[in-house]
Amino acid sequence: MSVELDVFVVNTTIMDEEVYQLWLDGYTVNDAVKVRMEGGVLEGCDASAEVLHSDTMDQYRTFQMCERLLHSPVKLANQLLFQIPPHRQTMLIERYYAFDSVFVREVLGKKLSKGTKKDLDDVSAKTGVTLKSCRRQFDNFKRVFKVVEELKGPLVENIRKHFLLSDNLARDYAAIVFFANNRFETGKKKLHYLTFQDFAFCAGQLINNWTVGALGESLRSAFVFSDNMVEDMDVDLEKEFLQDLKELKILITDRDLLDQHKSLVCTALRGKTKAFNEMEANFKNLSRGLVNIAAKLTNTKDVRDFFIDLVEKFIEPCRSDKWTAGDMRLYLTHYTNSAHVLDTFKHQVVWDRYMGVIKSCILKMYHD
Repeated sequence: MSVELDVFVVNTTIMDEEVYQLWLDGYTVNDAVKVRMEGGVLEGCDASAEVLHSDTMDQYRTFQMCERLLHSPVKLANQLLFQIPPHRQTMLIERYYAFDSVFVREVLGKKLSKGTKKDLDDVSAKTGVTLKSCRRQFDNFKRVFKVVEELKGPLVENIRKHFLLSDNLARDYAAIVFFANNRFETGKKKLHYLTFQDFAFCAGQLINNWTVGALGESLRSAFVFSDNMVEDMDVDLEKEFLQDLKELKILITDRDLLDQHKSLVCTALRGKTKAFNEMEANFKNLSRGLVNIAAKLTNTKDVRDFFIDLVEKFIEPCRSDKWTAGDMRLYLTHYTNSAHVLDTFKHQVVWDRYMGVIKSCILKMYHD
């Protein structure tokens, strides 16, 4: 009885980047072989389809053995089983943790739980991303979330340090973690036009300006934190700041202040935009919309509805009046700055911290 064995003897571990991507994308060995043959990999060489199949299967086995190390990338650099050059290790990690924008858009803001994972069949069918790849990406999101929620310090830095990701990818994961923790609503029909990168940009603004971690080391030390609060510095919105936002309601409840604010803004805008008449007519409604969003952020549900509120109470009315992106920038700039001239308004620091983020997010979300 004879037995045929395919044996590959190597020093440095052979890893074809194209095959690795096929494995990550969830292709079976047979489907991967077909893709490689259609790509002309056998042209100009004497290898047969059987050899190509054996090569593909061997690489798949290698990737599967490496996968447990990729779950904790620091271990990949310290293991001795596979001889992988540093630049190749970086490629393996970066690609393993890369994700499809259409997939992350479907799960953004949802709880990273077994319940959500059960729905990945539907997400796969909707996005065209293979179920195997969907599961890998979802498990990566959950893994990063679980690791960083136990760590103190800046969120992006912790992700970069513990998963050895590039700065851009670490920032994207920080956005995913931030959205999962705060459960922001992203799935409503009115928000479908927004991309993951739109939301990721806004997440960066919120993390850098509205969390305890945004205070900086000197101010952080002035607070007395429990262990849990310290760990969540870059994940949770700062409660004291959210409470202070209620003070901004004076801008819309004090009629004299509301009229003064309108007069200052309209004086600055007159003659500078074709949308001036609409801006003047809708000033009070738009101002009420923005200030009421601020005042309600102490409630968990209103935090979750933050983006839908921005769209419904500000972006949609401006869009219906055919404001350009330039109009929006001009209006928000003068709307923010004019509050500093109001003699009886004493909350400029909180106002600037709030409106800096609001302006940046609205300009990113406003696709005219």
